[in-house]
Amino acid sequence: MHRPTRAGAIVVALTVLAVIGIRVQAQKLLPPIYGEARIEVTKPATKVSGSEIVTTVLVKNMEAVPIAGFQIDEYWYDSNGTPMGATTYRHPKPLQGGEVITVTLKTPRTPHMNRNKVGFTHAHGTIKQTIVPKLDAPKT
Repeated sequence: MHRPTRAGAIVVALTVLAVIGIRVQAQKLLPPIYGEARIEVTKPATKVSGSEIVTTVLVKNMEAVPIAGFQIDEYWYDSNGTPMGATTYRHPKPLQGGEVITVTLKTPRTPHMNRNKVGFTHAHGTIKQTIVPKLDAPKT
């Protein structure tokens, strides 16, 4: 009968730890961006659904590092410019570099709503947006 030796067990344990260490390095956390962050967005698609106005937009982080506290605010106005309602979306985790998300904003509908404005911010600065005709939808 062949029994594993203590030295053999140590070699196996060190090999397993080395493989785990390589995987941990590959998943290294990056600090979020400070200052101006760049994103690409599609033109907001707005439609009426029952008693709500639903706006959908695709957003892509163009930075190599995450955007922490990513937030979208949508404001609605009547034809005179009087504010009629607003909706806010805050991404629950940092928006990773190159990540694409689909954001759906729902605002209660009033008959006098005429136009909207969509704004983007993040926890550590401003957002510079570029409107693109198309983005690949995220895989769910």
